[in-house]
Amino acid sequence: MTRVQLPLLPGLPDDLAVTCLIRVPRIEHRKLHLVCKRWRRLLSEDFFYSLRKSLGMAEEWLYVIKADRAGRISVHAFDPIYQLWQPLPPVPGDFPEAMWFGSAVLSGFHLYLFGGVDLEGSRSIRCVIFYNACTNKWHRAPDMLQKRNLFRSCVINNCLYVSGGELEGIQMTRSAEVYDPSQNRWNLISEMSTSMVPLFGVVHNGTWFFKGNAIGSGNSMCEAYSPETDTWTVVTNGMVNGWDKDCISLNGQLYALGCPDGCKLTVYDRATDSWRKFIDSKLHVGKFPTLVAAAPVSLNGKLCIIRHNMNISLVDVSSPNNQVESNPRDLWENIAGKGHHIRRSLVRKLWSTIARRGCSKSCIVCCQVLQA
Repeated sequence: MTRVQLPLLPGLPDDLAVTCLIRVPRIEHRKLHLVCKRWRRLLSEDFFYSLRKSLGMAEEWLYVIKADRAGRISVHAFDPIYQLWQPLPPVPGDFPEAMWFGSAVLSGFHLYLFGGVDLEGSRSIRCVIFYNACTNKWHRAPDMLQKRNLFRSCVINNCLYVSGGELEGIQMTRSAEVYDPSQNRWNLISEMSTSMVPLFGVVHNGTWFFKGNAIGSGNSMCEAYSPETDTWTVVTNGMVNGWDKDCISLNGQLYALGCPDGCKLTVYDRATDSWRKFIDSKLHVGKFPTLVAAAPVSLNGKLCIIRHNMNISLVDVSSPNNQVESNPRDLWENIAGKGHHIRRSLVRKLWSTIARRGCSKSCIVCCQVLQA
């Protein structure tokens, strides 16, 4: 007998049912997984989230990777619309408790963790894992070609680049490699001209800037990598010389944290080849370790600053040429913990509270944004 497949939604053709389901808020997707096997398969496919993205339905969530005092790694996601924290499934056991590892996002909804060193600080690793926001599961990816920690990484054209760092013992390396998810393999690329202890890294206008302290001399220097030509070039302009904090490229501009708590921003001015004050929120929270800001990220078109106490601020930098010192509060918005006017279920409140308390006992290693 021929087995008839039930429709996704009774009385509707499947294409129309999919059109309805892609409009369900992302916070409810876990519930959709529980309805039936067909819905679970649909929501586990890249097609579903690619369609959401192409139609402007995809939502950006903030993902915070933290490590506790014992070195255990945990990841939590923050929904900026409903102001809720959610813990991700535990990091797989084949990714050891590590420090000085890297993180990146590929394809918009795959969160990668890679490299690092074990807690004893004696063994570099090359293991790579990634979290799929579609399936809410962790997976293995091909190992890096070299074991390394204390390196820098970036993503350009959906390819993951890794360079520098420490191999084994105290051996610093100039080597670099790239991972292409479409080919699911790593390949070596050109080496940097100098071995250095990395300080900062940023991608700006398709070029990767890597700043560090040169081994031997200890002098600060910066090299820029071009994927198109596979070449490194030494950079010595005012952007590099005045670059002493984490920064981000957004809307064609370079922004840097201007103070420890991230309540002040500076911007690179090409005309003067220097950094200048862009905006001061006038609401500084302090210099305690828990109030120090982690690296900034882009969230829904705004500059997002998250601190180690899980406080989050959004800054509208869409018009960088406007005079903003007179009205900084119009551009500055604190979102974590806000939203008490939003009606939440008891389960949601409890879930978010547990996740937030779990985060508070550890420090932020890195932050990323996934879109699904």
